[in-house]
Amino acid sequence: MNNAIYQFALPANEPVKNYASGSPERKELQAKLVELQGQEIEIPLIIGGKEVKTGNIGTVTMPTDHGHVLATYHKAGPAEVQMAIDAALAAHKKWSEMPWVERASITLKAAELLATKYRALINAATMLGQGKNAFQAEIDAACETIDFLRFNANYAGQIYADQPASSAGVINRLEYRPLEGFIFSLTPFNFTAIAANLNMAPVLMGNVTVWKPATTAILSNYYLMQIFKEAGLPDGVINFIPGQGSVIGKEIFAHRDFAGIHFTGSTNTFQHFWKIIGGNIMNYRSYPRIVGETGGKDFIFAHSTADYEILATAITRGSFEYQGQKCSASSRAYVPKSLWANVKKNVEADLAEIKMGDVTDFTNFVNGVIDEAAFDSIASYIQMAKDSDVAEVIMGGGCDKSKGYFIEPTVILTTDPNFVTMEEEIFGPVITIYVYEDDKYAETLKLCDTTSPYALTGAIFAQDREKLLEGYEALRYAAGNFYLNDKPTGAVVGQQPFGGARGSGTNDKAGSYLNLIRWTNTRTIKETLVAPTNYQYPFLEKD
Repeated sequence: MNNAIYQFALPANEPVKNYASGSPERKELQAKLVELQGQEIEIPLIIGGKEVKTGNIGTVTMPTDHGHVLATYHKAGPAEVQMAIDAALAAHKKWSEMPWVERASITLKAAELLATKYRALINAATMLGQGKNAFQAEIDAACETIDFLRFNANYAGQIYADQPASSAGVINRLEYRPLEGFIFSLTPFNFTAIAANLNMAPVLMGNVTVWKPATTAILSNYYLMQIFKEAGLPDGVINFIPGQGSVIGKEIFAHRDFAGIHFTGSTNTFQHFWKIIGGNIMNYRSYPRIVGETGGKDFIFAHSTADYEILATAITRGSFEYQGQKCSASSRAYVPKSLWANVKKNVEADLAEIKMGDVTDFTNFVNGVIDEAAFDSIASYIQMAKDSDVAEVIMGGGCDKSKGYFIEPTVILTTDPNFVTMEEEIFGPVITIYVYEDDKYAETLKLCDTTSPYALTGAIFAQDREKLLEGYEALRYAAGNFYLNDKPTGAVVGQQPFGGARGSGTNDKAGSYLNLIRWTNTRTIKETLVAPTNYQYPFLEKD
C-alpha cells in the first residue's frame, strides 16, 4: 500500500502558444482544422462508459458557416437521463473511496494529454464549433482547461491537509466526503474550459456527475469526454447526455439523490432552477449545493486622469474579443468628457483595421456569434439604438446571417445612463458609452454601481491613485472580479479566481480552493484515547 502523504506542487500556468505565421503549432492547428472540416462525425450519449444512440438527432454547424455540418448528435430522453443517474450512482461508492491522489493523477494525465497529444484537436473543435479564433481557443480550450486540472490538484491537497487541533488524549480529524448523490453539470457554449471544470472539479473531490453540454459546444465537449476516458476516468463517473434542457432538468430535479448543480449560464435559467429545487426540497436526501456563475453587465469606468490609449485598447479588446460572448466582456463604459474625443478616435482606428470572417483565416479578429437565436437577439438591441432618440450607433452596427452569424463590432453612444443597452445583458460585440462631466466622478460611480443587477466583472482606469482608490471603494460590491487599469476580461486560473455576486451568481470562485470546498461534505471525527469510566466531575465533590 502506498501510504505516502503527498502534496501536488503549485503549478505554473500553461504557456500560451502564439500561433505566429510559420510556427509549428500554427501548421499543426491548420492541418487539424482541415481534417475536422472534412468529416462529419456521429456523437452518441456516453452513459456508464457505453455509447448510447437514441435516434433523436441534432446537428452541429459552424457559426461562421451555418450550412456546414460538423457532426450529428443523439439527444437524451427521459429514459436516458434515468440511465445516466443510475450509472453515476453506481459509480459513486468506488470512485469516492479511491485515494484522492489517484483521482488527482487522472486529472493531471488529462491535462498532459491536452497539453500535448490533443492540443490541436481541442482547439480546432472549439474554433469550428464555437466560433473562436486561434488565440481565443488557445487561451480557453487548451491553457485554461489545463490550468484548472493542474491547479485543482494542488488546491485539493490544501483542503485535505486542513485539519482541526487535538487536545491532550484526543485525536481530532476532518473527513472530506463527497456529496451524497450525484451532481448535475450544466455547461455553457462559450468556454470549453468551463465545461471541463464544471465536471472535473466535483469529480476530483470524489463526486459523480450527469453532464448536459450546451448544444452549441457539443463537438469540443465530446472530445473532452473521450480525453477524460483516455486519462483513466472510470465508467459512470461522468455521464455525457446532450439534449433538451427542459427534458433533462425535469428528471434531474425530481430525483431523490440530486445532490447539487454546477452551472454556468443565464441568470433567468439559474433562478428558475433555484425555484424548482426549492419546491422539491422536501423530496431530496440532503440539501443540494447550488453553485452557479450567471449573467453580467460588465463595465469600464474611466477617470479624467486615465491614459486614453490604454482605455481605448481595453474597450476594443474587452468588448469585441470572441464577439463579446464572454461572461466578463465589457458592455458598458463611463468615459469623462475630456477624454472622449481621443478615446473615440483610437477605437475608430482599431475597428477600421479589425477583420471579420471565418475562424480558419487567422487574420480575422472577429468571427461569427454562436447561433441564429443569439444573432437575432443582439441585432434587436442594435436596432433599438438605431431607433432611439437618446442613443445612436456611432461605429459598426452591421449584421449579416446569410452564411455565418456575423455582427460587426458595435459602439453605441447614449445620453441616457439607463438606456436599455446600458442595463441589459446583450452577450455580443456591442458596447454602450455614456460620457459624463469630469466633475461628476463620484455621482457617476454611484450610477455605475446601481444601474445593473449584476456584479461579475468591472474595470476602473485612473492615473491619480486617490481617484483610483475612490472608485475601487465605491464599486466594492459591483464586481466579483475587479481590474485596475486593465480590461475586465482574461481571468487566469490561480491568479484571478473567477465569479461574481448579486445577479451574477454564487461567487464560488472557479480556479481556487473556494470552488472545490463546495463539493465536499465534511465529517468531524473525534477519538478519545483513554475514555472516562465514571460520570462524576471534580466540581461535584463536597467541601
